[in-house]
Amino acid sequence: MRQRPTTLTRFRYAVLLVAILLLSACGGEFARDTETSVPDGDAGLGREAFVAYGCTGCHTAAGIRGPEVRIGPSLHDLRENTYIAGALPNEPDNLIAWIMNPQSIEPGTAMPNLGVSDRDARDMAAYLYSQ
Repeated sequence: MRQRPTTLTRFRYAVLLVAILLLSACGGEFARDTETSVPDGDAGLGREAFVAYGCTGCHTAAGIRGPEVRIGPSLHDLRENTYIAGALPNEPDNLIAWIMNPQSIEPGTAMPNLGVSDRDARDMAAYLYSQ
């Protein structure tokens, strides 16, 4: 003899259906590309540039020992973020532009323009995405 679903079982199915519909409506916005790559970027050189430009004075990043600072955000798992600086979609070209000239993107931001070259910004983006 077949049993009728209980109210709790029907509720669980309804919740599951709503969750599936909501996630499908997002068009994949929750899924970040964990294999973000930066054309012509060298993560090893980017790590060195990150230290050389003094980024560790405000940010923490994986693989770099330094003071635990609270000025800028942690850059651990940056590739998992949806946005850079709360406004730019997290894409390599946007990260490179932000590293090179944050003041042009968000005037008055606490992140200063450090005169980072395109080459160094590209390498630094490759390093940050490699975390």
